[in-house]
Amino acid sequence: MVFSSTVFLFMFLPSVLILYYLIPERHVKNALLILASIVFYAFGEPFVVFLMLISILCNYGLGLMMQKETLRKTSLIVSVIWNLGLLGVYKYAGFFVSILNSIPFVNLPVPEIPLPIGISFFTFQAMSYVIDVYRGDIKIQKNFFRLLLYITFFPQLIAGPIVKYKDIENQLAERKFNPGQTAHGIRRFICGLSKKLLIADTVSIVADNIFSLEKSELICPLAWLGAVCYTLQIYFDFSGYSDMAIGLGQMFGFEFKENFNYPYISSSMTDFWRRWHISVSTWFKEYLYFPLGGNRKGKTRTVMNKWIVFFFTGLWHGANWTFVIWGLLNGGFLMLESYEIIPVKKMQKNSFLKILSHVYTMLAVVLCFTIFRASDLSQGVHFWQTMFGFGIADEYHQKIGMSLFLKEFNYLFIITVIFAVILSMPVKDWISGCFKSEKAKSGLQMISYLGSLGLLFLCLLYLSAGTYSPFIYLNF
Repeated sequence: MVFSSTVFLFMFLPSVLILYYLIPERHVKNALLILASIVFYAFGEPFVVFLMLISILCNYGLGLMMQKETLRKTSLIVSVIWNLGLLGVYKYAGFFVSILNSIPFVNLPVPEIPLPIGISFFTFQAMSYVIDVYRGDIKIQKNFFRLLLYITFFPQLIAGPIVKYKDIENQLAERKFNPGQTAHGIRRFICGLSKKLLIADTVSIVADNIFSLEKSELICPLAWLGAVCYTLQIYFDFSGYSDMAIGLGQMFGFEFKENFNYPYISSSMTDFWRRWHISVSTWFKEYLYFPLGGNRKGKTRTVMNKWIVFFFTGLWHGANWTFVIWGLLNGGFLMLESYEIIPVKKMQKNSFLKILSHVYTMLAVVLCFTIFRASDLSQGVHFWQTMFGFGIADEYHQKIGMSLFLKEFNYLFIITVIFAVILSMPVKDWISGCFKSEKAKSGLQMISYLGSLGLLFLCLLYLSAGTYSPFIYLNF
């Protein structure tokens, strides 16, 4: 079940919300959310839900074992092995076997194991809980059902954001009903739904059409158009999902941290990674970068640590070399900025150079996402070649390609891209800053609620067309 489906919008969510608000006792509310979350996950993964529950039970038991000082380190090691082993089997077994098969005289059967939805997210949440218990950052949760709710809570179960236990520990135990918070949550959810349906799904049609072309059909303008469309698609698709997750959390009294902070206004790749998918970058920073030594062991070691982190960040996204190369490319840009080979810090001191720094950042982002979207490295490299005028299309295919390029520019697409560019900037914050008085702010808030109702109407019209496009991050 996904947030943008009619089953979720018209059946699941209203039913759970009504029951949740009618139930007075907090522990019964939690029980309802646990049951609803399991039903939500089982709707698409009826058998794999048992794998998730077993994983949670194992991590719960390993957390309890840490009550004995002699078992703390052993419990941590077993937890890391168990969780990474789970990912290794279900997500990377086929990938690793295919790598072994590239060795001469090795021909192992490649296992075809279906990837459980959300395994990367709920596994990382379980790991963070056990690691934080080991570090002494949080107390051991002896109530199994609270830990179960923390990991299975449906708003963030299948595609994040990755929520750390210490951030919602108190909310699991006590939450108060707040009509204002619920209203904000509904508005936030509608905004996220609109990002997904009205923007991401519209530009995805162009991106998918271009990335499905034969190599001989691809020309320079099409390559750039496809790359830019995918860059817009992945941002509005995933930030839209995050908005919906945060909004849903607010409806039930939970406050999740922001997962995106306008990454496309970044003036460097370092700045981009402070703004993009904040929950996963924070996870890798806290549980991999810092244990490796962070930036405490000299610049060379710092750069190596960052490259290791981005290697695993890329691998975390999927069992494909395109994701690994994407991660290493991002790490490479951060290395160049760290050594000031690309002097982004100096460029911030001059207005023109600051604009140039932003252009460089967006060019780097688009090129990285091109390889991320490609079906394999060969297609990604061909896109790069074509983008910079080294394509293989002959005169006949160039004419066809140009006609395809012009065909994509219909009014709906142009309007969508304009809104996408505008909304990728902190326009809301700028507008809010222009209204100082409380009366003006109240009026602006009322307009925003009415606007969200208009957006909901447009989304329902879109859904009535019967089109369906899954969230990108459900694949990771």
